[in-house]
Amino acid sequence: MTNVKCLNPISKTGLDLLTDNYTQVENFEEADVALVRSAAMHDLDLPESLKAVARAGAGVNNIPLDKCAEKGIVVFNTPGANANGVKELVIAGMLLAARDVVGGINWVKTNADDENIAKTAEKQKKNFAGGEIEGKKLGVIGLGAIGVKVANAAVSLGMDVYGYDPYISVQGAWNLSRSVKHIATTEEIFKECDYITVHVPLLDSTKGMISKEAIDMMKDGVVVLNFARDILVDENAMEEALKSGKVRKYVTDFPNTLSVKMENAIVTPHIGASTAESEDNCAVMAVNEVMDYIENGNIKNSVNYPNCDMGVCDKAGRIAICHKNIPNMISQFTSVLAKDGVNISDMTDKSRGDFAYTLMDVETALSDDVVSEIEGIDGVIRVRVIK
Repeated sequence: MTNVKCLNPISKTGLDLLTDNYTQVENFEEADVALVRSAAMHDLDLPESLKAVARAGAGVNNIPLDKCAEKGIVVFNTPGANANGVKELVIAGMLLAARDVVGGINWVKTNADDENIAKTAEKQKKNFAGGEIEGKKLGVIGLGAIGVKVANAAVSLGMDVYGYDPYISVQGAWNLSRSVKHIATTEEIFKECDYITVHVPLLDSTKGMISKEAIDMMKDGVVVLNFARDILVDENAMEEALKSGKVRKYVTDFPNTLSVKMENAIVTPHIGASTAESEDNCAVMAVNEVMDYIENGNIKNSVNYPNCDMGVCDKAGRIAICHKNIPNMISQFTSVLAKDGVNISDMTDKSRGDFAYTLMDVETALSDDVVSEIEGIDGVIRVRVIK
């Protein structure tokens, strides 16, 4: 039986996928698997039983990735599962910035007691006039699951779309509309585009990428959208740019003590992926990932161990080994098995940074002594007999 602890409420659509071999527990100390959304795990004591953590969402800054890797705990996320929900809010953000819808709504509410509201509105509506996004240039920085969807939707809305991503995946390239213009540098996007939206992960290299220098390159009256991470934008520089009119609107999904007080900012309460459909999709993907890992040893969409997939084991046994990415590990594993007369029918070994993962299918059942000997090899972190 595999114990599952939900550190946050997880969609029933995903939890219903758990078979009778899984049971939900109240105590984290008993967990083999943890399902999490936004709960902070950095200060939690990770139980020795914990084998996997699945984040029902893309961001994993609430999970101690290195600490988990050192303990042989594979951390998964669900890239793309909430992409459509975020895409739709980004498009809504562009429309809200193009037309002063928010200002118009607030004016109507303020004047709700005016008996001649219809006539008054006709006189006042010019104060809320805006422009159309059709024909405008949109720069999409980052063409992952969300960025590709935003770019394609903008093309359908008649925008002239520029895309930048030096690390675009094969799948992303296949899914991207051929109408999107591939740009070699962010500088070209900064200089050419009327709307700029950022969809990159938070890394040391991307932190503060929308800087004062970047803003200075932008067209006067540009609209900047940030539905990725708040600290991708130097918000002190953004505040000044909004005051001067250099940036016409800043649309962000990250309220903080600075952004909520910015003039001409549209701030939403971190609701990009807060749709019933996104929560269902993330839960389904997270549950499927951990079930495949527990039952088959396969890793897909891990953020601290390499992806590794050998399908369903049809041999007598399968062993999964989390270990350090150092020389001579594979030869030591195979020597132990050979000494016990165990034949390996299939094997794969993948590495990611300081850590590696090995799956081996064998033609005879593994004894406890063999498993113990492998566990004793220097550099081995965790050994699991899958079958």
